[in-house]
Amino acid sequence: MLKIYLSILTLIISFTINSQTLRVSTDGHRLVNKDGSVFFYMADTGWELFHELGEKDAERYLTNRKGKGFNVIQAVILAENEGLTRPNANGDLPFKDLESLDPNEAYFKHVDWIIKKAQNLGLYMAVLPAWGQYWNKRWGSQPVIFDTPEKAKRFYKFIAARYKDQPNIIWVLGGDRSPDTDAQREICDAMAEGIKSEDQDKHLVTFHTGGGSSADFFHKEDWLDFNMILTGHQASVSATIYKRTKDIYDKLPSKPILNGEPEYEDIPISFNLDIGRFNSFDIRQSAYWSVLAGAAGHAYGHNSIWQMWHKGIDGFHTTCPWWYAMDFPGATQMGYMRRLFESRPFLKMIPDQEILEDVYGQNKALIKAARGTDGSFVIVYTPSGNPIHLKLEKIEADTMNGYWYNPREGLSQKIEPFTNTKKTKTFVPPSSGVMTDWILILDDKSKNYSDPVTIILK
Repeated sequence: MLKIYLSILTLIISFTINSQTLRVSTDGHRLVNKDGSVFFYMADTGWELFHELGEKDAERYLTNRKGKGFNVIQAVILAENEGLTRPNANGDLPFKDLESLDPNEAYFKHVDWIIKKAQNLGLYMAVLPAWGQYWNKRWGSQPVIFDTPEKAKRFYKFIAARYKDQPNIIWVLGGDRSPDTDAQREICDAMAEGIKSEDQDKHLVTFHTGGGSSADFFHKEDWLDFNMILTGHQASVSATIYKRTKDIYDKLPSKPILNGEPEYEDIPISFNLDIGRFNSFDIRQSAYWSVLAGAAGHAYGHNSIWQMWHKGIDGFHTTCPWWYAMDFPGATQMGYMRRLFESRPFLKMIPDQEILEDVYGQNKALIKAARGTDGSFVIVYTPSGNPIHLKLEKIEADTMNGYWYNPREGLSQKIEPFTNTKKTKTFVPPSSGVMTDWILILDDKSKNYSDPVTIILK
């Protein structure tokens, strides 16, 4: 009888694990698909998608993002911008009233439609049930509605029950806030309990903070499957992304880390127009520094798209409507980045600055590197096209070849095979200068790795 019970229990556990469409890799650093293949998390930040766009516009947006190479869309159900008091694109509010918090079925049917449309396009939805102002009133125009753990748990149970059988879900808790008090920490834990009680580990769970990272608060919690860091839109903070990512990458127990909100393209730097706006170079540099430091992927954002801006005046000095912003260069270049990292055994890639003899000064010019654990490949990012002095003794291959990859255009130039002398060798990029970034890819010739340009994103 005991053997039968244990067999049934084993089957249940096995089914629970295998029912996940995404899971954490065995080493704890990456995300993988159900079949064990790498899942490079490449998200677009469309926080206000559910609230601002109707079906036609939502389909237009999702189709564009799929075509750009994104495989995740980050969106929030109870939106930041008047999400409780201003109707969605169909004229519906999320609740019948703010006292009972009884869901308005029409509002959530629209959310259902968008999530299923994303599924049909092969996109995951990183769903944030409620923005942080609804449990931590640091700023914002909307009322706090989750002021007790019980209220939070009830709503998150409702959301999890509604989408527990939807395969393309990733859960995001938090919403631009971190717990400032013990009482708020209890509310965050109640959110996780509400999700887990209904979801039964079918989907991964992370936390989007209001600065810092989820590792600062929840790293050892069983419900947290992977970490999100938030560098946001401050120039001084975004410049630290490599070290901050690497520090979390090195934490125990090992959990994947990625930047869930870096600087948005076209947003004023540090919210100050006198300084300028973040451009596609800033986006690329932050992304490559982060992934080469050990991140499991990256989230892109645009100042117009996160809020799906289309009319009126906003506080972020938006320059164009969301449909125009979809084709800004940074978005296209994120697809190039995903293609590059998927062209090599990403599950075996580890950060390694020791392979560089010189990283060139500080700040914007810093060179960053990673390599395969088996010594079969090296990837080095030089932001200003400075020469790369590489210590080849860590590379096992006798003969090497590779590419200079242009992250601005998604093109490559082949490097002819050369003998590995196990000494330091200098590689000079095809061009140099401000915002003239290049990526050096070196491979064990015997591996026959593909040119990144030929990789087809799915």
